[in-house]
Amino acid sequence: MKNLYGISGMPRSGKDTLALAMVRQGYFGVSLGDIVRDAARVRHAAKPDPIAVVNMTETANYLRQEKGPDFALKIALDRYAKLGRGALGLVLFSIRAPIEVDFIEAEDGRLAWIEASSEVRYQRAISAKRFGEPDYSFEDFTAQEAQQWVPQPSADPLVQMNMSLVKSKAHVILENNGEQSEDVFVSNALKRIGAFNA
Repeated sequence: MKNLYGISGMPRSGKDTLALAMVRQGYFGVSLGDIVRDAARVRHAAKPDPIAVVNMTETANYLRQEKGPDFALKIALDRYAKLGRGALGLVLFSIRAPIEVDFIEAEDGRLAWIEASSEVRYQRAISAKRFGEPDYSFEDFTAQEAQQWVPQPSADPLVQMNMSLVKSKAHVILENNGEQSEDVFVSNALKRIGAFNA
């Protein structure tokens, strides 16, 4: 696949910011996180915090077990096939599973990891809370994220998130702790990953 990019990182690292900048340049973007988020809002509708990290993780693991580890990837590729005609390429963001990394590698794509400290990301989370997210304590925020970092012993590793593996496979690691403006971060990131018009 020509011009395939993957963007990963822990919650609130800046994945959407970079991906949407690429969409504005002419790429077709699909957030795998949004696919899971929409499902979590339905699956955990009775809860006050359906898109809490713990509920998102449970939903993603459930769907991978029920529909296959590439369920979100299949949805994303179907959207691209139907709606991406004329785009410069495809940007998949919120990469969290080994099978998604495997696809990017098999298609000679580029995978970027956006790095930001837990403290910075926590402040972003509480200052721009999405509807359906809880009021996290810092301890809750980091504890729930740990469930995405490595597969948990309670389920098949093939159907779980493995952020440590994703990071280890990244072609480039981009720092986004807020030392630079959003515009500067995006400009530098586009250059480093080799995206159009950088």
